[in-house]
Amino acid sequence: MDSVDVVVIGGGQAGLSAGYFLRRSGLSYVILDVETSPGGAWQHAWKSLHLFSPAGWSSIPGWPMPATREPCPSQAEVLDYLARYEHKYALPVIRPVQVKRISRSGSRLRVEADDGRQWQTRAVISATGTWRHPCTPGYEGLNAFGGVQLHSAHYSHPEPFAGMRVAIIGSGSSGAQILAEVSKVAKTTWITQRVPAFLADDVDGRVLFARATEKWRAQQEGREPDIQRDGFGDIVMVPPVVDARRRGVLVSMPPPVRFTATGMQWADGSERNFDAVIWCTGFRPVLSHLEGLGIVNARGRIDVDDTQVRSVAAPSIWLLGYGDWNGAASATLIGVTRYAREAVRQISDYIGEASPVLSGA
Repeated sequence: MDSVDVVVIGGGQAGLSAGYFLRRSGLSYVILDVETSPGGAWQHAWKSLHLFSPAGWSSIPGWPMPATREPCPSQAEVLDYLARYEHKYALPVIRPVQVKRISRSGSRLRVEADDGRQWQTRAVISATGTWRHPCTPGYEGLNAFGGVQLHSAHYSHPEPFAGMRVAIIGSGSSGAQILAEVSKVAKTTWITQRVPAFLADDVDGRVLFARATEKWRAQQEGREPDIQRDGFGDIVMVPPVVDARRRGVLVSMPPPVRFTATGMQWADGSERNFDAVIWCTGFRPVLSHLEGLGIVNARGRIDVDDTQVRSVAAPSIWLLGYGDWNGAASATLIGVTRYAREAVRQISDYIGEASPVLSGA
């Protein structure tokens, strides 16, 4: 069994950000990644995906993302950046490693992989994200539906849906962007729980990050955030979505009451037939490796302290990048830095070793 001060679980943007600060802390550590290559969940994003912000606003700590060909980086450019980042800082990533269990071992923790490998450690940073836990709501008759069903987690490109009648379910940016490109090759229907809220055309990720930062500062200061009502979480009008609006397809309808063998039925008795459904209905945190510690609550989350990165019930466990409950914008490239820095600062204090300058990003 190997022994290190800190085990980071997850080699995506959050895990690499933690690694950046850990390499400056003097602590021994490893990063265990379930993927076979660098890039985390970005490897599974759809091929046409572009970020909401320019490269300078899409970076993790230490090394800014290089300028990209288009104003906002593509999926391929993000993957290249993360792979080069990992190499640049010689981060000790071990892959592929599927962590199946974390248990207490005296005053330390035991991290066990499904292939029998084990690590003993004094602290764990869990940064496994959400991609491997897609969320699909339940509907009456869903199992009887005979068409194709696909979650956005596994959507790659629109060509397989050419000529089909496709329902896109979900009111977020992923739903709008996937609708935008699938509607070019298929007859689409956009189904949303609420009326979609679109940001102004000139609002991008920089504005969203500023709003998330204000939310974070307000929380630290114990006040209400001073942000616009159409703030963080609404649909960004990236060029494909603007084009979809121009084509008149950016119109949604409310959810059905049930599925049928051939489609869906609404409360007024009307029905529509579909060949496929693409679920853009979000994700839940991947925390199964922590369930044995008894700290995952009924909502599938872990209660964290006021800093939003440390487990209340298991103070040797830190969490990074799972969404707003784990820090405003913490699941974004630029947003994870402040939380990674804070987690490593706390770990250094917890372990009781000096931590060289951690104030710079």
